[in-house]
Amino acid sequence: MNYIYKIFLHFLIVGIFFGVGRLSAQATVPEWQSQYAIGKNKLRPHTYVWPYDKATNIRQGDYENSRYYMSLNGRWKFSWVKNPDNRPKDFYKPGYYTGGWADIKVPGNWERQGYGTAIYVNESYEFDDPLFNFKKNPPLVPYDENEVGSYWRSFTLPLDWKDRRTVICCEGVTSFYYIWVNGHLLGYNQGSKTPAEWDITPYVKEGKNTVALEVYRWSAGSYLECQDMWRLSGIERDIYLYSTPKQYIADYQVTSTLDKETYTDGLFALETTIGGEAEGAATLSYRLEDACGKTILEKDCPVQSKESGNFIFFEKETLPKVKRWSAEHPYLYTLIISLKDTSGEIIHLTGCNVGFRTSEIKDGRFCINGVPILVKGANRHEHSQLGRTVSKELMEQDIRLMKQNNLNTVRNSHYPTHPYWYHLCDLYGLYIIDEANIESHGMGYGAASLAKDSTWLPAHMDRVQRMYERSKNHPAIII
Repeated sequence: MNYIYKIFLHFLIVGIFFGVGRLSAQATVPEWQSQYAIGKNKLRPHTYVWPYDKATNIRQGDYENSRYYMSLNGRWKFSWVKNPDNRPKDFYKPGYYTGGWADIKVPGNWERQGYGTAIYVNESYEFDDPLFNFKKNPPLVPYDENEVGSYWRSFTLPLDWKDRRTVICCEGVTSFYYIWVNGHLLGYNQGSKTPAEWDITPYVKEGKNTVALEVYRWSAGSYLECQDMWRLSGIERDIYLYSTPKQYIADYQVTSTLDKETYTDGLFALETTIGGEAEGAATLSYRLEDACGKTILEKDCPVQSKESGNFIFFEKETLPKVKRWSAEHPYLYTLIISLKDTSGEIIHLTGCNVGFRTSEIKDGRFCINGVPILVKGANRHEHSQLGRTVSKELMEQDIRLMKQNNLNTVRNSHYPTHPYWYHLCDLYGLYIIDEANIESHGMGYGAASLAKDSTWLPAHMDRVQRMYERSKNHPAIII
């Protein structure tokens, strides 16, 4: 027993030694070399709460023309280096001169705009190669060959955004980035296929403002992005600002299923979260309209008066004989949610399309609305001349081709895609199999997979949770 005890004590001491060493290493390596650096100061994940100008715009998903939305897409100043040590370290500071920098199109991967090299691999990591003098060693990635892109641009807030809340959203940036506004570090983000948001209200001002991103080609997050595709870098989806009142609709979840006996009555539930500071009593209103604009459900809910905090409302209704949503008959209702101040004026208007349908395994068969279906689908990557940036026109072309060829399902392989794609699938009827951005293929699917390593659990969970919360209200998603 004494011998066994000594062996146990020896391994305990060794374990503590390596544990302390590991913590010390975490404190010294840059954030982009750590699986724990999922993000800093990001807003909690939620469904899209874009502010709309008019209720009629919600059905079309026309949030981009709202006076409280500002796109930051377009030309940015850009500097590219092959090594982090050579990056312009102070470029985010006010007064830094970027006049000699090149212009780059945002969104669009930098390898498709003259910088670096696009690399295609299937199941391995592109940096696990003698070319980079590096062997995979999660969470570490090559340092000397890790390219860095520095992005900078200015913007001016509209006058009617004064005394309101302002949020910046980055829909997709590969693979790790720091972000600043007016020289203030907002935080960083590691997941490249779901939006990251920051409240920038304390840092913006009247007149000219600046935003800067420092983007690293590879990071610890690259170990979870080992999909069969071209490995590219940079800002590849939209960047934009939106404005809400100080008290605002922070999140909502729609449940729109059918009764399991006849599949004719709609079971509707709405859970809404109100965030921010309240200046007095207010009202949350919602209504559900059919495809012709007729109101079939409407309700007002008082908001309690508090200095700050979140308020959650839950409503549940049964709607007789609703029109069902399916790939063959994609009938959509429209949910309109509005937050009103004490005078009854709408201060935040948002919402989404709603489809009543069920998705279940019944008697060993996959059923939609109680009817067995044959899944006829295709995998779809996001890819175009700009890399993984896909225009709305190309997405619409994809939908037409799939419907013309009698497909009813699309698998988002292998990550959540641009939000417009979900809108199109709801509208035209295409079942979605959605996938989280968690592929550690290069580590193997057995014991070597990072899904088996508990230190990677927070990174996995963040990506799954943000995928779900972002897209939870789309009827097209059946799996």
